[in-house]
Amino acid sequence: MKTKTLKKNKVNIVTLGCSKNVVDSEVIYTQLKGNGMNVSHESKKDDSNIVIVNTCGFIDNAKQESIDTILRYVDAKEAGVIDKLYVTGCLSHRYKDDLEKEIPTVDAFFGTNELPRLLKTLKADYKHELIGERLLTTPAHYAYLKIAEGCDRPCSFCAIPLMRGGHISRPIDELVTEAKSLVKRGTKELILIAQDLTYYGLDIYKKRNLSELLDRLSDIEGMDWIRLQYAYPAGFPMDVLDVMAAKPNICNYLDMPLQSGSTEVLKKMRRGITREKTEDLINAIRDKVPNIALRTTLISGHPGETEEDFEETYQFVEKMRFDRLGVFTYSHEENTHSHTFEDDIPEEVKQERADEIMALQQEISLELNQAKIGNTYKVLFDRKEGGYFIGRTEFDSPEVDNEVLIPASQYVRLGDFADVKITSAEEFDLYGELAK
Repeated sequence: MKTKTLKKNKVNIVTLGCSKNVVDSEVIYTQLKGNGMNVSHESKKDDSNIVIVNTCGFIDNAKQESIDTILRYVDAKEAGVIDKLYVTGCLSHRYKDDLEKEIPTVDAFFGTNELPRLLKTLKADYKHELIGERLLTTPAHYAYLKIAEGCDRPCSFCAIPLMRGGHISRPIDELVTEAKSLVKRGTKELILIAQDLTYYGLDIYKKRNLSELLDRLSDIEGMDWIRLQYAYPAGFPMDVLDVMAAKPNICNYLDMPLQSGSTEVLKKMRRGITREKTEDLINAIRDKVPNIALRTTLISGHPGETEEDFEETYQFVEKMRFDRLGVFTYSHEENTHSHTFEDDIPEEVKQERADEIMALQQEISLELNQAKIGNTYKVLFDRKEGGYFIGRTEFDSPEVDNEVLIPASQYVRLGDFADVKITSAEEFDLYGELAK
């Protein structure tokens, strides 16, 4: 008679959504490893018997991707390929009760703040000594540093406070300790993330304290680049720009989601700023840091957005000439303020407006890139692919921005910097050769 062989547990963590979820997965990964468990991240092999899906619940497309991923692993569990399936993250936090009823095959659902319960379920202890010792799922040369959790902003369209709670800053000393640990292990670029970087410190220091944090982080020996993502425009702390201008290792880059170029729509969105004040802010930022790259995102088709509002946004983009820009179509999210309005813009109109903005941005991006031809830039190389080494300048964040490509015949080490002279340009890519 055959007896079933008990295989040792192996956990695979699957991450969906934004960079903040990447950090959360890395914390789970580190804690499980610290408990002596066999863990992988985004494993392509079918050799894990436990799967943790870290979900996104931000907008409809992200929610659908999360549901599809969960169901794929439900099928794997029912086929006997895996033994246990756990779900965590934003979707799980927001819709836990509904998900438990609709997908009972999942062994347990966890909210965004339930790491200790998740670890206990996996028979692992939460190890406080591992705070700041995060294992990376990104390439070793860059890492995300989450400086705060949650958000206190009242944006009408956004469900993030429902999933992540109110704003909680992490202490500066704790962040500096983690950053030093990352640099010791080879991190050259630190990407600061939060729902809103500019709110940093208000809760624990009673003042906006991002500039002091940047000052401390930039003094860490071996820290080559520090990058800022997700800054809120209303009440932007201008002293951050003084530090950026003074410290050469703080990238001249700012990701500031603006959402609309129409004052009327900004009012409906409860953004606390007008188009005129937004333009003044952008001009002031460019005055203080003349060669800064500004990235933004917009929402097309918010309830009540008229053709005139859209035209205003189009003209705003045309006038401000952002270095990087993305557009989301409006997603009607339950329990948000915007959900009290009628979702009155047809999906095809939302998409048409988004496409028009992106076509305009494509022209702007091409012109800005072509102006770089003949210039030499410091490039950090991320990967090799299709006969090219591919990297980024300080003006580009991983995965969302421009890339610089040089022929693979011009050898560089991945994770290293090299000076590259730009020889040609496309809308979202630059081509070059190693500078002599």
